[in-house]
Amino acid sequence: MMDRTIALGLPKGSLEKSTLELFARAGWRIAPSGRNYFPDIDDQEIICTLVRAQEMAIYVAGGTLDAGLTGLDWCVEHEAEVVVAQDLVYSKASQRKARWVLAVAGDSPYRAPEDLAGKKISTELVNVTRRWFAQKGIPVEVDFSWGATEAKIISGLADAVVEVTETGSTIRAHGLRILSEVMVTHTQLIANPAAWADEFKRAKIEQIALLLKGALRARGLVGLKLNVREKDAPLVIELLPSLNAPTVASLYQTDWLSVETVVADEVVRELIPRLLARGAEGIIEYPLNKVI
Repeated sequence: MMDRTIALGLPKGSLEKSTLELFARAGWRIAPSGRNYFPDIDDQEIICTLVRAQEMAIYVAGGTLDAGLTGLDWCVEHEAEVVVAQDLVYSKASQRKARWVLAVAGDSPYRAPEDLAGKKISTELVNVTRRWFAQKGIPVEVDFSWGATEAKIISGLADAVVEVTETGSTIRAHGLRILSEVMVTHTQLIANPAAWADEFKRAKIEQIALLLKGALRARGLVGLKLNVREKDAPLVIELLPSLNAPTVASLYQTDWLSVETVVADEVVRELIPRLLARGAEGIIEYPLNKVI
């Protein structure tokens, strides 16, 4: 019998909550349950498994999972042979790419990566860090960190760390100073090559990719509907940003028009008073789940 399901890995840990929220906006309801690593999903064609993002690429490349969400960094770290079905730029708190940076104590004498020759570096991203220093011809000792990496410098267990950050604020809060950027990373939906070659599984993975991308695109956007007299329409439409152009329709047996568009939610508070001043009425703002 043909397999009509895909095994999908969801990141457990810091990305878990934002990933479940993203799937909900995309149209899937996933219900985690306590210590259960196999959350329920309202789609009989998907079997979910919670896996640490650091290990996801290993299981997808090995075929235990057909697809999964993880960072570019972990695919590079494990040199995983996977198919990138979709780049999805989001994190636990924002829609921005993260950076792995080389950092030292704020009062240390090190001013450049070359100053760390012969020193000890602590990081979770061991292989990438080793390759990065090797490419620069800087001999260092790279140790794996199980967590609390920034504290390794403070406790004297390392001379520098390679740690992930979005804004650098956490790095600075620990009294550290960034010397260099090691790599930029973002979330990806990856697939096992054999699953990607399977017609059913590829179609399902592409469906997930399409709707997740649409959900991400809708973040920060709202729909806006309003009515305006035909004579005032040019002045009102002039104010309206949109993905392409506003949708305009005539109201039945009147000289009024219905106008609908999509705008950034951050501009609405300034936009609505200006629309009213130009003759718009009945303005409705509504949230968007997906923009495809």
